Amino acid sequence: MTERFTQTLRRQSEPTWSAAVGHRFVTQLCDGSLPDPIMVRYLVQDHRFLDSFLTLLGAAIATADTFEARLRFGQFAGMISSDENTYFLRAFEALDVSPAQRVEADDTAPTAGFKAIMREAAATRSYAAALAVLNVAEGLYLDWAIKAPKPLPEHFVHAEWITLHDNPAFQAFVAFLQAELDRVGPQEAELSTDFYLRTVALELAFFDAVYEGEA
Repeated sequence: MTERFTQTLRRQSEPTWSAAVGHRFVTQLCDGSLPDPIMVRYLVQDHRFLDSFLTLLGAAIATADTFEARLRFGQFAGMISSDENTYFLRAFEALDVSPAQRVEADDTAPTAGFKAIMREAAATRSYAAALAVLNVAEGLYLDWAIKAPKPLPEHFVHAEWITLHDNPAFQAFVAFLQAELDRVGPQEAELSTDFYLRTVALELAFFDAVYEGEA
């Protein structure tokens, strides 16, 4: 049986992909033991690249070659702009993170890297490049969220971050992203592979960075 393009990329991303999916951040998030200061550091940094992420989704809408794909990306951009952004605001409130605290810390190197690679992929005007980054950004999160033990943690800050990345609509969107990259990626294999592997490395580095300076 022929290996799909996304399966090839996933295989090439090891062991980095599995290290990210099995990171202690993921383990602690899923069992509810993640210390609040670590969650705060993570959410403050993660929220900062929503703007670049929406830019990337806009590029996918602009470069997609079917109306159906444009609709899917438009719907997902709406979810990011509503449900996910609202989660961040509720989580900041629950964790007593002031507006000043959200902006005073510098971007970590992985945060800056994520902003840059999302805008870089958008600037290529390549649908395959946008898909490569999106396949990692969404697919890797589904991979760890779907494995979260039940019942989920009691605190909504933990539980809802898991369910945002493991629900039927999100699973369907990730399957759509994979099918689209399988379809168009092989025609731009070198470009797709470059963006995919660099994004996987950033995912692992991002998880590592939230523990830097830990006592």
